Amino acid sequence: MIAMKAPSARLTLAFSCLGHAYMHLFTAFYFVIALSLETEWNLPNHELVKLWAVGSLLVGLAALPAGWLGDRWSASGMMAVFFVGLGLASIVCGLVSSPTALLLGLAAVGLFSAIYHPIGIAWVVKTARARGMALAVNGIFGSLGIASAGLVAGVLIDAISWRAAFIVPGAVCLATGLALIVCLRLGWVREAGDDATKEAAPRRNDMVRVYAVLLLTMMVMGLMFHATQASLPKIFDLRLRDLAGEGAFGIGMLVAVVYTAGGFMQLVGGWLADRFPLKPIYLGAFLFQVPVMVLLASAASGPLVTLAVLTVVLSAVALPAENLLLARYTPQRHRGLAFGVKFVLAFVIANPAILLASWVERRSGEFTELYFILAAIAAAAAIIAFFLPNSRTAAPVTAPAE
Repeated sequence: MIAMKAPSARLTLAFSCLGHAYMHLFTAFYFVIALSLETEWNLPNHELVKLWAVGSLLVGLAALPAGWLGDRWSASGMMAVFFVGLGLASIVCGLVSSPTALLLGLAAVGLFSAIYHPIGIAWVVKTARARGMALAVNGIFGSLGIASAGLVAGVLIDAISWRAAFIVPGAVCLATGLALIVCLRLGWVREAGDDATKEAAPRRNDMVRVYAVLLLTMMVMGLMFHATQASLPKIFDLRLRDLAGEGAFGIGMLVAVVYTAGGFMQLVGGWLADRFPLKPIYLGAFLFQVPVMVLLASAASGPLVTLAVLTVVLSAVALPAENLLLARYTPQRHRGLAFGVKFVLAFVIANPAILLASWVERRSGEFTELYFILAAIAAAAAIIAFFLPNSRTAAPVTAPAE
């Protein structure tokens, strides 16, 4: 089979990028909404955050069957299920009136969110010629989803209510799913054939080594990401209230600044991944996280925001290299399954990450100990990443355009 035609490939990339933004928006905005529910439902933040624990677990566990279905049924069909299901789940969350019902609604959000990464990332890898840059652009949309989560939730909470913070984004996501279904029916979006960029097959022993390393480092990356995402809104609330002001908008804006700045740095990560060996990029990101996490543990005011941006930047720079390592050492026919495994690890670890952040806050009323723990974990991941193969980026063999 030949590579997907350019118009279909562009629409595929567009829907994949939107899906990445939505997925991260819907898995991040609850931490800002929870700040409003503290007053509305008279519950402490750590109890409200735990309502997302089941949903975050499903984001990981359901990624594996989602990737398997994408490989064997239809990637585009799975994306349509993702948009429609996620939109409806969020709307339901905005209509509930009890913690138990919200827990179930958030579980549905997690279930449908699980579809995106094993399907959407594999889509990008299959259709892109400059894979590192394409993954970086796609990654920017994911970061913008995280960044806009706080901003969107803050604006809708202050302007309308916490219910609107669930319902309005849910309606937008649902509409996007209906648009994708229309594009599929009209033939504007089709299933991809072979990879647009061909690479030499890796050696089996290198594949085994890469999988063994990535199984561990991807879990660490996920733990750091989710613990930071869960704790930053409350850290800003505790340490930067004079800067953020009253209400949810100021906190949401600070979170948006952090993740927007970090997200655009994925372009640097993509540029590096297309031109340089992947190992030092990936290893270096973990090494630099160690001092950043140590300093972030007790920082306040301007340095706190700067360090928060730096930790997100380092994660963002590492992601294109990580995804390219996984794609390069995985046969095309199993790539959805491989990315499913990755995000099982990355998001199943979200559950203990969120519980860890909740436990540290309940124990001390702050998050200082959390970031010392994350620094130690980043150091361990750097040691593990040292055992990746010392190979340069493979020279691509580009398939002819149709």
